[in-house]
Amino acid sequence: MTETSRLWRIALAPLPQPASVAEGVALMAETLEECARQRVSLACFPETYVPGLRGGRLTLPSPNQAEMEQARADLQTACAHTGVAAIVGMEWVTERGLENTAFVIDRSGRLLGHQTKNQITPGGEEENYVPDGQRRLFSVDGVTFGVVVCHEGWRYPETVRWAAVRGAQVVFQPQQTVGERNGQPLERWGESFYEMAMVCRAQENSIYFASVNLATPDQNSATSLIDPKGHLMGYVPYGAAEVLVADLDLTLATRFYARRYHPEWYPE
Repeated sequence: MTETSRLWRIALAPLPQPASVAEGVALMAETLEECARQRVSLACFPETYVPGLRGGRLTLPSPNQAEMEQARADLQTACAHTGVAAIVGMEWVTERGLENTAFVIDRSGRLLGHQTKNQITPGGEEENYVPDGQRRLFSVDGVTFGVVVCHEGWRYPETVRWAAVRGAQVVFQPQQTVGERNGQPLERWGESFYEMAMVCRAQENSIYFASVNLATPDQNSATSLIDPKGHLMGYVPYGAAEVLVADLDLTLATRFYARRYHPEWYPE
């Protein structure tokens, strides 16, 4: 690092699917405690970590909004207790229906807002979730970042660029990308389309791209961190529930290519 580096320490926390919402909240709270010991500023958890992702292989009870509200409150308390901010994947009932949502909580436990998954994976997920039609930016420690939820970042690079052109130096991707390889586990990082998509999202915007998958043996992508040049900074071995901690040198996240984007050159 140079003397002019501006470092921001983050953690990517792939965790196994919990047996209950209470267990999931407890695992996230324990992880935040560990992050505090490592002086992490912000931790990101997988997509809909509680109660789990609907429309796939899980059989889940009907949405329980009261349980989600209590879970969020408990996590806000955990963030305040540890002094670690968090991006937490949950589901949330609104007037539109059930949303697949990532809540952003700051170090003091204050809710900064949320990002709903708007580009919803076709198939079972579309039958369960609705979009809210909004995109949002967030700031922790003066660092501007965006959130894209799983499928959005893979198939719709516009979702990442939206944040980058508006000042985001980091985009986080809570995801659950599992079970598409007919029982054939990944053996080497970079064999997966999804991992190569991470590289593209980072390099084409000159930002950090931080992606967090559920810890399961049949992952289709590793929890990974990509730097603004498109280089792999680190990843968690397939299936492992290990926290990846890294220092981001924000002076490298120049948003060079994002700043050169001219939407007026793409008329309707």
